[in-house]
Amino acid sequence: MDPYPLTFKPILKEKVWGGRSLARFGKKLPDNILIGESWELADLPASIPDGKSILANGPCAGQAITGNFPLLMKYLDACDNLSVQVHPSDAYADKHADAHLKSEAWIILDTTPEGLIYVGLKNGTSEDTLRASIENNTVPELLNAINVKKGECYYLPSGTCHALGAGVLVAEVQTPSDTTFRVWDWGRTGREMHVDQAMECIDFDSPALTFAQPTPLRSGDFLTTHFVDTPFFSIERIEATVDTSLELVVDETPVVLMVVEGHANIEHTVPVDAPAGTTILLPVGITNATMRMAKGTAVLRFDVPSKKLFA
Repeated sequence: MDPYPLTFKPILKEKVWGGRSLARFGKKLPDNILIGESWELADLPASIPDGKSILANGPCAGQAITGNFPLLMKYLDACDNLSVQVHPSDAYADKHADAHLKSEAWIILDTTPEGLIYVGLKNGTSEDTLRASIENNTVPELLNAINVKKGECYYLPSGTCHALGAGVLVAEVQTPSDTTFRVWDWGRTGREMHVDQAMECIDFDSPALTFAQPTPLRSGDFLTTHFVDTPFFSIERIEATVDTSLELVVDETPVVLMVVEGHANIEHTVPVDAPAGTTILLPVGITNATMRMAKGTAVLRFDVPSKKLFA
């Protein structure tokens, strides 16, 4: 069977900090439930509940994704603060077979004027200081708070203490892991904390992360913003400045597209109508595919380095 553009059924996740904003991205939210995440493309181990995406189109519709796809794609709607948390460091993952790295990036799709993210501990914070702060419920005083704006991108390597703040809606790409160690939960009760594990993962001597936001570059009918290159993925944002089209050719590794504004259509023998909120996987070898983009349509493109796929 010839490769074709693949779409998937969203996997909606109820969260105490979730809301209803993902309806704006075409998600059919169940009544009276706070939805915090929509997993757009997931290929996690069978031990993770609802951790594998089901194809929604073409000859393979209804089948689960297979092949250990190396990225997990999500939308997150933070109507309340997410827990202060950390994901396994390299050293911790090496010692614990059930723990997996979770390096991730957030692309800010919407935010309130006061919207914050919390990234890393302030210089001079020690394990003893953080443990005391957990007991005293003063953890935010030790975190670097960043007032975010729509269109920005933040890459958080695994091992970074962080939290997504209330009022921020993001597209997230991450390595395929669901290992999270909660440090502190803003006074909420009833959710398990993992303080000792988190302490093993945090590098208290690491320098603060910096986040230079790139300037969009005009190329023909498009504004292109190249956000980051990491060992696990690269990200760029492509915005149509007029009604236009883009040829889609995938030679070496798969490509993921997330339509985050406007409306696109992919012309192919298996066509895809792609309003905002649509996530598309372009398999290797796809040909004769053209993406039509209305003026103002914005697409996030995620590429996987070959060395990560074939290592």
